[in-house]
Amino acid sequence: MTRLFFIAAFILFPVSVFAGAGNIGTERGADRAAITHLLDGFHQAAARGERERYLDYFTADGVFMGTDDWERWPLNPDFRQYVTKRFKGGKGWRYTPVERHISFAPSGKVAWFDEITKSEKWGLFRGTGVLLKQKDGWKLARYTMSVLVPNEAWIPISDLAKAAVRRRDAGKK
Repeated sequence: MTRLFFIAAFILFPVSVFAGAGNIGTERGADRAAITHLLDGFHQAAARGERERYLDYFTADGVFMGTDDWERWPLNPDFRQYVTKRFKGGKGWRYTPVERHISFAPSGKVAWFDEITKSEKWGLFRGTGVLLKQKDGWKLARYTMSVLVPNEAWIPISDLAKAAVRRRDAGKK
């Protein structure tokens, strides 16, 4: 009888482990789809100037990091005020995702991503962020936007940026 128990355990244990692994893959697939939907909706809401919908993608303590060195926008009150003014009249900004990568923490409750977005007016950007899985689904805890600069254009762009910072700093004195 003991021998039969060990044989059954030997056969069934790997099956249960692989069955659980299959669920993890299915959950991650569903989470990946939910995050993709969230990020696409986030960009769509911005393009349409839909203030409440756009801001609802963030956690209560979310932060938006802009392209300028001073642009660290906590959701409340700074980013909420900025978006309210900027989206007046239903106009926002349009950044279309062209590439995206999503990764998960082992817990499955935290995810991070990087994406390349394109603006017809401004060119290519990189968005990176952290998402938290909450009771009501995934939310953005952080979104950081960076300007993409081709390596061959870096020196003249860097010179322009340094000169702009010097002018700004000189104006503060």
